Amino acid sequence: MKKLFALLCLVAGFSQSASAANFTALSGVGQANFRLLSEDFGSALSYKPVTPAEPLGITGFDIGVEATSTDISKSGAVLKQATGSAVDVTRLIIPKLHVAKGLPFGIDVAASYVSVPSTDIKLVGAELRYAILGGGIALPAIAIRAAMTSMSGVPELDFNTKSLDISISKGILMFTPYVGAGQVWVTSTPQGTATSLGLVAESFTQNKVFAGLNINLGLLNFALEGDTTGGTSSASFKMGFRW
Repeated sequence: MKKLFALLCLVAGFSQSASAANFTALSGVGQANFRLLSEDFGSALSYKPVTPAEPLGITGFDIGVEATSTDISKSGAVLKQATGSAVDVTRLIIPKLHVAKGLPFGIDVAASYVSVPSTDIKLVGAELRYAILGGGIALPAIAIRAAMTSMSGVPELDFNTKSLDISISKGILMFTPYVGAGQVWVTSTPQGTATSLGLVAESFTQNKVFAGLNINLGLLNFALEGDTTGGTSSASFKMGFRW
């Protein structure tokens, strides 16, 4: 566990150069640009499962540290203006702590926690997943998932996402590839001065597709995932323990 937290700190250190500062000038970006920023945040901050469809089982756990890198070049200039930053940002790198627990009847629950370095941004996420098909030697696993994320720590912006997806995976020795698709509902609401100067909330949906590979080496576990949400791409890596 100490190694996991050390890795999380290392990832956080690398992500500082790509992190956004606090929102100090959100009110000046205009509604169209606020929409662009909200779309990229929907892609970056919506729930990333980084796990195959097969259920963990009643004694199962999946505990790991994770990093997600999202291309936010579409709204990079807007983010720079909104935060008053002197640094151009084209990718947002977010370190996470991710914990999942298996329950009876093919049900898994999971939660993630994010504290973006050099900012006040904090993000919590949660998922409930049900394996329609548990998988086996001949059959794949198929699961449906409901998930949410909620951002805090930014007085100028209230931001949250909800999502539904379906995924399929099939284990081959220590490798378990998986793919999935779903939809994300984004609600991005300006607060304080931004509302008094005319910005209004944006609510919209984004299509989501993802694919990944889980590699289990006994207790040690690695996972890689590529995700496209609303046309914006993300890549995630997770390292931890899965049993």
